[in-house]
Amino acid sequence: MVAVTRPLAQSIAQAADPAQWLAQLAPRYRAEDLVRMRKATDWAQQCYGDDTLDESGAPLFHHAVAAASIVADLNLDADAVIAALTYAVPERETGAIETLREQLGDDAARLVEGLVRVKKLDTLAHAPRGKPQEAAAQIEAVRKMLLAMVEDMRVVLVALAWRTQTMHELTQAPEEIRRLRARETLDLFAPLANRLGVWQIKWELEDLGFRYLEPETYRKIARLLDERRVDRERFIGDVLATLRRELANAQIHADLTGRPKHIYSIWKKMQQKKLDFSELYDIRAVRVLVDDLKDCYTVLGIVHNLWQPIPGEFDDYIAQPKGNFYRSLHTAVIGPQDKALEVQIRTFEMHEHAEYGVAAHWRYKEGGQGDSKYEEKIAWLRQLLDWREDMAQETQLADAFKAELFDDTIYVLTPAGRVIALPKGATPVDFAYHLHTDLGHRCRGAKVDGAIVPLSTALETGQRVEILSTKEGGPSLDWLHQGYVKSHRAAQKIRAWIRQQNLDVAVEAGRALYDKEAARVGRTQVSQDTVAHRLGFKSSDELHAALGQGEVTLRALADALLFDDKPAADVPVSAEDVIRAARADQKGEGILIEGVDKLMTLLAKCCKPVPPDGVVGFVTKGRGISIHRSDCVTLKRLAAASPERLIKADWGRQTHNVFATDLLVEAHDRPGLLRDLSDVMGREKINVTAVNTLSKDHRARMRFTVEIRSAAELQRIFTKLAEVNGVLQVVRV
Repeated sequence: MVAVTRPLAQSIAQAADPAQWLAQLAPRYRAEDLVRMRKATDWAQQCYGDDTLDESGAPLFHHAVAAASIVADLNLDADAVIAALTYAVPERETGAIETLREQLGDDAARLVEGLVRVKKLDTLAHAPRGKPQEAAAQIEAVRKMLLAMVEDMRVVLVALAWRTQTMHELTQAPEEIRRLRARETLDLFAPLANRLGVWQIKWELEDLGFRYLEPETYRKIARLLDERRVDRERFIGDVLATLRRELANAQIHADLTGRPKHIYSIWKKMQQKKLDFSELYDIRAVRVLVDDLKDCYTVLGIVHNLWQPIPGEFDDYIAQPKGNFYRSLHTAVIGPQDKALEVQIRTFEMHEHAEYGVAAHWRYKEGGQGDSKYEEKIAWLRQLLDWREDMAQETQLADAFKAELFDDTIYVLTPAGRVIALPKGATPVDFAYHLHTDLGHRCRGAKVDGAIVPLSTALETGQRVEILSTKEGGPSLDWLHQGYVKSHRAAQKIRAWIRQQNLDVAVEAGRALYDKEAARVGRTQVSQDTVAHRLGFKSSDELHAALGQGEVTLRALADALLFDDKPAADVPVSAEDVIRAARADQKGEGILIEGVDKLMTLLAKCCKPVPPDGVVGFVTKGRGISIHRSDCVTLKRLAAASPERLIKADWGRQTHNVFATDLLVEAHDRPGLLRDLSDVMGREKINVTAVNTLSKDHRARMRFTVEIRSAAELQRIFTKLAEVNGVLQVVRV
C-alpha cells in the first residue's frame, strides 16, 4: 500500500528544513544518491527562491519538496525524486536541461525533459469536444497519448505526484481555476493513476477533484459518513487485526488489505446503481487473498462466525463467474461498532486475473469496452509498478520502464488540439485521409509543429500537424508505390479514387510503371503477358490497369519479373490448350473424372486447388489422378512432356470437405504483425497448418498454409487479412 500523501502544511514543514527531510530518506537510498538529491534540493531552492504558483499562491519550493516526497513514498529511485524537485527549473533557467545532465546525471535530465512534454497535454483534457461520446473518445485518446509520448513511465508517476500536491493547494484559488483543474484531474490524471494501480494517489485525486466540482454533494456525503477518514482507517485496521488473528489460529496463509471507500467512489456508486446512502454496504471493505480454492470458503465461514451476515448481500462469483471471468466471494456483514463491512475473498491466482487479465479492475471501474492490446500493455506496466519495491534500488527498474510498450501507435494533434491515433510510421498523407477523404485527395503539403515537411515524413507522437491542400485535385500514384502511406484506410481511399478515374489513364500510368520497374531489374525482354499470368491476370492490359490503380505493388511486380520459369517457357501451353471439356455430371461429390468412376484422386500440393477453381487431372504412376488448377505452372510443364496423360476433371458437390491452400501476405514489418494475422484467422475459425516468414529491409513476406471450405471463405479471409495494420497485399500462391 502506497503511503498517504501529505497536505500543504506538512510540505511547508519539510521545505523549511530540507536537511531533515533528506535525513528521513537516508535509509531508503544509497549515499551517492543522497548527495545528488541534496544538490538538486539546493539548486531548486536557489532557482525557485520566493516564487509562488500562479493559480494557488503556494510557495513553489514547498510544492516541489512535497511532490518529491510523494515520489519517494512511491518507492521510486533517486532520479525520479530529483526530477520532481527540478520539474519547474527549465521554465526559469536557460540551458537547465544541460546543466541537469552534467550535474545530476543523464537519467534525471531525460525525466525532466519528459515532464516538460507532458505539461503541454494539460489543456487538451478539458478543451471543448462536442458531443458526449466524442468528448469521451477525445479524453481517452489524450490518456493514451500521454503514455505513448513518454519514454520512461517514471515521468507519469512524477506528473501524478505534482498534480496531487497541486490539488491540495487549490483551496485558496479562484473558483474557475479550481473547477478547471478538478475537471482535468478527474478526466486525465485520476484514470491514469487507476490504470497503473497507484491507488492512494487515485483516491486522493478523485476526492479532491470531486470536492472542487461538487462541494455541496461532497460535504453531504462526508456528513453521512459521520467520521473522519483517520477514524475510518482505524476501523479497517482493527478489522484486519482481528481477521489475521483468526486466520492464524486456523493455520490459513493469507494476505489481507483493506480501505475505507472514499467519497467520490461512494457518489459514483450511488449514481450508477441509483442507491441511497443507507443501501451501501461496501463503504468499508477488506480483501483476503489465499492460496487454495477451499481456503476461500473456510475464510468465508470464519468471517460469518465473527460478524453477522447481511441478508441478500452474499455473491459467489467463484461458482458463477461474471461475464469477464471475474471470480471472487463477496459478502457484507455487520462488523465492529455495528458498522457495515464488505469482505472480498479470492485466491492469489484469481486476484492476478482480476488485476491484469480480461477482468481488469480499472476497466470495470471506468466502464465501456476496451482495446485488448492496449489493456495488455497497461497490465504489464502495473506489474512493473507492483515490483518497484523490490527493484527501486536497481537499474533494471529504469530499464524496464523505458521499454517501448506503446510502439505500434502514434498520437498526433490537429491544429485545434484534437488527438488522432495513427499506425507507427504514418505520414501527413495518412493524417489527412484520417480527417477526411476529400482532404486526403487534395493534400499537397504539410506543416509539423509549424515547419513545412515532405509528405513522406514519418510523424511522431505529440506533434501538431496541419495539412496544406488545393481546392481540387486527386492523389498521386507515388503515394502508394513510394511509401507515402502506411495506414490501410488511406491506401483504400487512394485506390478507390484511382479506380473511379478513366481506365485508359490507369492503363497508361501502369504501363509506365511496368517499363520503369522492368528496366530497373533488367527484365525488359520478358513477355509482359507471361508476367501478367504469373500475377493472376489474363492479359498485360489487366496487369497495367492494376498497377495504375495501385492494386499491385512494385515489389510483387519485381518478384514476377525475376521468377524463373524457363522450362515452362520452352513449350508454351495455355490453359485453353490444357482443358477443353464439357462439364461433367454434377450429381456426385468430390472430384469427377470424365468417363471413369471411383478413381483415386489427390489434390496437387504445388497449386492446392479450391472450388470453384478450374481443374485438370493428370494420371500419375501408381498414385492415381493428381488434380491441378488449370493455370498451374507445374501442370504446364507436365502437359508439355506428357500431354496424353491429361484427363478432364471437375468439382462435384462439395459439402463437408476442407481444402488446403497457400496465402502470401506482404506487409511492412513490425512487432506483433504475425500475432495480429494469426488473431484474424483464429476469429474466422481458419485452421493454419504451416507458416513460413521472411523479413528483410523492414518488409515481411509470410506464407500461410490454411484449410478452407469454399471460395467465399477464402475471399473473406483475404479481405480480413488486408485490413490488418501494415499489410500491403494478400495473394494466393
